[in-house]
Amino acid sequence: MLSDIEIAQAAEMRPITEIAGELGIAPEKLEPYGHYKAKVTEELLKETACQPDGKLILVTAINPTPAGEGKTTVSVGLGQAMAKIGKKAVLALREPSLGPVFGIKGGAAGGGYSQVIPMEDINLHFTGDIHAMTAANNLLCALLDNHIQQGNALRIDTRRILFKRCLDMNDRALRNIVIGMGGKINGVPREDSFQITVASEVMAILCLASDLADLKERLGNILVAYNLDNEPVYAKDLQAQGAMTALLKDALKPNLVQTLEHTPVLIHGGPFANIAHGCNSVRATKLALKLGDYCITEAGFGSDLGAEKFFDIKCRYAGLKPSCVVLVATARALKYNGGVPKAETAKPNPEALKKGIVNLGVHIENMQKYHVPVVVALNKFYTDTEEELQIIAEYCQQFGVQTSVCEIFAKGGEGGTDLAEKVCQIVDHQESEFQVLYNTDLSLKEKIQTIATEIYRADGVKYLSKAEKALKEIEALGYGNLPVCIAKTQYSLSDNPELLGKPEGFHITVSDVRVSAGAGFVVVLTGDIMTMPGLPKAPAALKIDCDNDGHISGLF
Repeated sequence: MLSDIEIAQAAEMRPITEIAGELGIAPEKLEPYGHYKAKVTEELLKETACQPDGKLILVTAINPTPAGEGKTTVSVGLGQAMAKIGKKAVLALREPSLGPVFGIKGGAAGGGYSQVIPMEDINLHFTGDIHAMTAANNLLCALLDNHIQQGNALRIDTRRILFKRCLDMNDRALRNIVIGMGGKINGVPREDSFQITVASEVMAILCLASDLADLKERLGNILVAYNLDNEPVYAKDLQAQGAMTALLKDALKPNLVQTLEHTPVLIHGGPFANIAHGCNSVRATKLALKLGDYCITEAGFGSDLGAEKFFDIKCRYAGLKPSCVVLVATARALKYNGGVPKAETAKPNPEALKKGIVNLGVHIENMQKYHVPVVVALNKFYTDTEEELQIIAEYCQQFGVQTSVCEIFAKGGEGGTDLAEKVCQIVDHQESEFQVLYNTDLSLKEKIQTIATEIYRADGVKYLSKAEKALKEIEALGYGNLPVCIAKTQYSLSDNPELLGKPEGFHITVSDVRVSAGAGFVVVLTGDIMTMPGLPKAPAALKIDCDNDGHISGLF
């Protein structure tokens, strides 16, 4: 059996100009990065702005497990399947972060015969977007520390600097550091910390910005510190926004690539959903809606994180109206939620499946709270039994939800035509009545309480003293009307990764709260969540290699 990278490397790619041409994009509206990937120009974005929108389809999933769900694989396969049934679809996906690529996940461009290519490029440096965000973020940090070194005219309190440096790699040793050591010439010593680039506010800003002017304004509004009078200091006070925008002007343009079956894909932006808002850029999604009759996009991790933020943050700000939710599940993952160890999830076990299937039920109910039709995509493994698949289908019927058994990993688009037809039947004949979960006029605590009880099914919320203090400061600054972005473990509906299935009798514990004033939301940290992940005992990097001819192997 071929690995994902072997399948991708054996694929016949078409020149990106041909893929663009089928979307009506002229060659001069592309900025090629080689033969098979390109950025689109600002002119194209402006030209298409007045065109009618297609239908927006969100792909999300149950809580992720080591047994695997395949959300990106289903997204890609659904796009390919749309073409098989004669529909014009454009995918809008996130860029992979180097952190998980070399850490625990491996590649992140789909799998099997439902992949986005060139797979190595997408999973590694791609067009340099994330590197540009890292540079812009760290430029602001450098300007901040230089300002302090050169006399500190803004009277910045070095004990109350909020903005962190970043790196697009899992490196736990950088979570907490001391900088400015080695004498006066090397700066003012202070405690500092790093987060992974995809959790940074710069990433969130780029993904939510509508154009360069909006990007610059948002960057200037980043709250970086407080001064000695307890007053806020913003990036614009350091005059940093212009230079940061210069570094990000090309990164703001969406990237065009293709699937194995030459379906067009816009890949742009990559915020994590467990510690950021988990959606690709607004610009890429809106362009995909203009270029295709259907835009298929995904949100990170389970629907309790990615989909909630997609609806309550991205759709709220961008004015998007999703027509359908595709909720991905596997029999293996549901058995894992029922207490079966990963090594035994391939074995038939209807009883464990019936126990763990409650996790799927919560996600279905949660998506229905947004008044958007739901279809469950059962990503089939060859070990799944008909009895198990039937149990899932009958369970979903209780919620009035259709299911579709997908074999897109093994068969590509052909294995997803039933899903494509069911999705089209819904979006073409059933009007979405989408609405967000909460009103931003509520207090921050009320918004957090709403998500915790309605989506996570917690009994309530507990706040540590640090979080209580931060909430008061944020509301005093006038940011109490912002939506909230909750950072939480992806492995459970609760903030405890060990609680699988449908946890009951728990509270969400908020450890800290931070305002992302430029992005336009308040980040709420729960449990033991970290904004700089660490590497596992055996990182994926140990299997990745490159031979003397530049041939990459081991990338998933």
